[in-house]
Amino acid sequence: MKLQDRIDAFVALGDKLRTLDEETASMLTRRANDGNGWFDNNTVSNAITGITKMLERDVLNKWVTKYPSTNDATPQRVLIVMAGNIPAVGFHDALCTLITGNILMAKLSSSDTFLMTILFTWLKEIEPRFNDKIVILDAPIKEIDKVIATGSDNSSRYFVKYFDKYPNIIRQNRSSIAVVRGDESKEALTKLTSDIFLYYGLGCRNISKIYTPKGYDHTLLMAALEDAAKETIINHKYANNYDYNKSIYLINKVKHLDNGGLILTESTEMVSPISVLYYETYENGQDLKDKIDQNKEKIQCIVTEGRWLANSEDFGLAQFPTVDTYADEIDTMEFLSPILA
Repeated sequence: MKLQDRIDAFVALGDKLRTLDEETASMLTRRANDGNGWFDNNTVSNAITGITKMLERDVLNKWVTKYPSTNDATPQRVLIVMAGNIPAVGFHDALCTLITGNILMAKLSSSDTFLMTILFTWLKEIEPRFNDKIVILDAPIKEIDKVIATGSDNSSRYFVKYFDKYPNIIRQNRSSIAVVRGDESKEALTKLTSDIFLYYGLGCRNISKIYTPKGYDHTLLMAALEDAAKETIINHKYANNYDYNKSIYLINKVKHLDNGGLILTESTEMVSPISVLYYETYENGQDLKDKIDQNKEKIQCIVTEGRWLANSEDFGLAQFPTVDTYADEIDTMEFLSPILA
């Protein structure tokens, strides 16, 4: 199968996902929710939309031209140990593996089995030659050439030990941050709602902490996020976390703000509990830089209004990575190159 054949197949998959009828879309959500209560219509539809944006022909063609190609290489067997924190989160690694012409050995997360399986099924129906390129592993793992594994800090230690003999990318827990200057409008701050609430805070690109200038009025931020917070709390799993964390802070007399669906409290920690947003203040630009640098190995992305801070993304875009946005800033395509032409 030539590179252009593989691109054609993924473009066709994108077209299929883009034009799903209401019954099929509802089935996807229902079946995904059976395996993971966090997967609802909002999270599944947003994940599917994100995938379709990656699978546009112009996007794929432009993407692959950045990497070397060859007619001589032998396909590699690439084990992908997938996470299941948000719907179809393992799709990008699978796309990278298959578009480069390699063989995907997929170890699916028990929390996200259905969506990934049906995506692979549809891809193989579109292009039957992918039948020999996609292996969903049930048995013990063997005969692999490279590994990409995503998991918690605890599981990553196991991955490092177990897969040390293979070229690998091992991903650990990360979270994302927002930085405000203090002069943002309510409209600008409202853009943070998708960064914070989409996927209920379970993704590595969810904002779990915000840095604010010393003396900042945090009620402005909480007012901007209030409507989205009250919409998010409709999910009973999120609501249970909110009620629990609120009771803990009240019992322990922890100072916090509460807008009816989100709790804001000061902390030097990076990863906040679900329904909680941490904040930390900074004195000046150098102080902010020092704080970020101290935690850079645990930060997935940074958002600011208008991307005023170097290497940041705009408010509202954290959950919509492009096809060439790589987790942990490790270029997956470069790791898998060269592309089999």
